Amino acid sequence: MARFEVPSLDEGSLVGAGMSDEIFFQLGLRHSTGAEINLIEAHKWFNLAAARGHREAAFRRGELAAEMSASDIASAQRAARAFLTMH
Repeated sequence: MARFEVPSLDEGSLVGAGMSDEIFFQLGLRHSTGAEINLIEAHKWFNLAAARGHREAAFRRGELAAEMSASDIASAQRAARAFLTMH
């Protein structure tokens, strides 16, 4: 699997980046590991990647969901829907 460096990507720049499943997956990884872990954001990006057919993203999303409250999962799902509505 190819790895993309995405440190400078944010939601505003994703449209120009092509919004690929791999970029969404990498954003999920960034939010699920490292110094600033944010499970809600990670779940959101994995959810978006999985919706585009990224199998590992679906697996990682499931792993995160097992560690999250129902309220946090609902927040992540709302964030994913909001992103899709805006982009």
